[in-house]
Amino acid sequence: MSRPTAGELSDFLSDLAGFRAGGGGDYAALMDRKADLLERIAADMPGDEEAAQTATLARARANDLKAAG
Repeated sequence: MSRPTAGELSDFLSDLAGFRAGGGGDYAALMDRKADLLERIAADMPGDEEAAQTATLARARANDLKAAG
């Protein structure tokens, strides 16, 4: 699993801002991207329990949103 690039983080934040401003989009897909980025950050920081826990919670939320359809 590779560390996210600054461009990937910037793209995500831009899309999140657009969503929050009423630009539409798929919230579940956006949260899936967030979980992916956080998982990759946590994988790049072995031993950081907070990063791992944050990624786990984000993935659980993204999976719940996907399941809800």
